[in-house]
Amino acid sequence: MTERSANRPLRILCLHGYRQNGSTFREKTGAFRKLLKKQVEFEFMTSPLEVPPLESADDKDGGSGWWFSRPDDYFKAQDESDCIKGFEDSLAAVEAAFKEKGPFDGILGFSQGGAMLGLICGLQQQGKLSYSFKFAIFVSAFKSRSLPHQQLYAEKITLPTLHVFGETDQVIEKPMSEEHLQYFLDPEILMHPGGHFIPATGAQKAVYVKFIEKMRELCG
Repeated sequence: MTERSANRPLRILCLHGYRQNGSTFREKTGAFRKLLKKQVEFEFMTSPLEVPPLESADDKDGGSGWWFSRPDDYFKAQDESDCIKGFEDSLAAVEAAFKEKGPFDGILGFSQGGAMLGLICGLQQQGKLSYSFKFAIFVSAFKSRSLPHQQLYAEKITLPTLHVFGETDQVIEKPMSEEHLQYFLDPEILMHPGGHFIPATGAQKAVYVKFIEKMRELCG
């Protein structure tokens, strides 16, 4: 690994939401990336799990997901189940991204990608990862309700985290993102008045920049 420069951008791996992929998530984060273009280099990956298309959809590409809460390749964040189909494949894909595209200073996860990131943080906290990262950014994230995942919430996660969620999110409602906070030591919170997206207006910029600057010092 080359010696770090104080002026180098942070490198962040981005985990998309359910029914997205790396390309579609990148497209949706344009304004956010523009806010931080001088401070951060973003890398977008795609989960290996293909989601079956919706019957009502004109586009027959169902996108990708990080695990399924039912054996028939279906996922719902509110499902309490014994099923985590595909989770190990997704973990292996993230590990491969670190090996092939890394190192990364931090990870950003959106929606189901945010839940996946929480589980990865739990694995790192418990010393079960072959790679490492120093901070995490969660957007519209939630705690997995799949029973095999519960052991990954056993230790409070100590790395620095920023949690972004919307007051009017109809996909992952605010209480689900708030519930997720308890598993992190001293989480930073950015609540916005909108819904299921990454907010990127002037009102949020100061919070992002302050957090990123602190992480640059940490990762220096």
